[in-house]
Amino acid sequence: MTYCVGMLLDRGIVMVADSRTNAGVDNISTFRKVTVFQRPKDRVFVLMTAGNLAASQAVVNLLREASAEPAPAGEPPRPNLFDAPTMFEAARCVGEAIREVHARDAAGMTAFGLEFNVQCILGGQVAGERPRLFNVYPAGNFIEATPDTSFFQIGEFKYGKPIIDRVITRESSLEEAAKCALISMDSTIRSNLSVGMPIDLVLVRTGELRVGHHRVIGAEDEYFGTIRNGWGEALRNAFKALPDPDLSG
Repeated sequence: MTYCVGMLLDRGIVMVADSRTNAGVDNISTFRKVTVFQRPKDRVFVLMTAGNLAASQAVVNLLREASAEPAPAGEPPRPNLFDAPTMFEAARCVGEAIREVHARDAAGMTAFGLEFNVQCILGGQVAGERPRLFNVYPAGNFIEATPDTSFFQIGEFKYGKPIIDRVITRESSLEEAAKCALISMDSTIRSNLSVGMPIDLVLVRTGELRVGHHRVIGAEDEYFGTIRNGWGEALRNAFKALPDPDLSG
C-alpha cells in the first residue's frame, strides 16, 4: 500500500508520498512513488502513483518513453506530456497511458488473481495557465481539484485526512501545507504498517514552471522528528485540556 497527498493552493502545489511497498509482513520494499516531468519555463508535472506496483511502473515508463521520442512510423501517437497544450490534456495523457497498460496487462493479471488498480495524482503548471491538480482513476477518467475540494489523496488515506480537512485552505502558505502534509503522513505511518519512509516532498511555486523544492525525508530527518514529537505532545496537551464528561448520572 502507499499514501500520497497533493494540495492545490493559491501559491502553488505541495505533493507528498511515502515509498513503502509490501506483499506481506515479511516482504517489504522501498520504491519511489513520485515522478517529475519538467521543461523549465514551459511546463512542470509531478505524478504520484498508488496501487499495483508493476502496473504503476508500466504507466510511468510509458509516459517517459513517449516524452523522450515519438512513436515509430505507422504506430498511433503515444500520450506525450510535453505535447499537451494544457494541464487538462496532460491529465488525459496519463489516463490514456493507464488505459493502454490496462488493455495489455489486465487480463493476464486477472488470470493470476490480481486486480488492476492504478491510481494517480497529477499536479503542475503549463505556461499560460494557473497550477492545476487532477486525480486520475484506474479507468483513466479523472477529476480536477476545485476551490471547494483543493486536495486529493490516494492509497491509505483515512488516517491522514482529518488534519488536512481542519487546517488547509487555498490561502494557506506552501510552508503550512508542507507541514500539514507531513503531519498527515506521520499519522498514517503510525497507524498503518504498509506506509513507510522515506518520504518525498515536492513543491511547485505558482509561475515558476519548475520544481522549486524536492526533499527526500528519511527516518533520521531532524525536522520530521521535531514535528512528529511536537504534534504528539500538542495532541496530548489538547486532550488533557478538554473537560471530562459528566458520568455521575
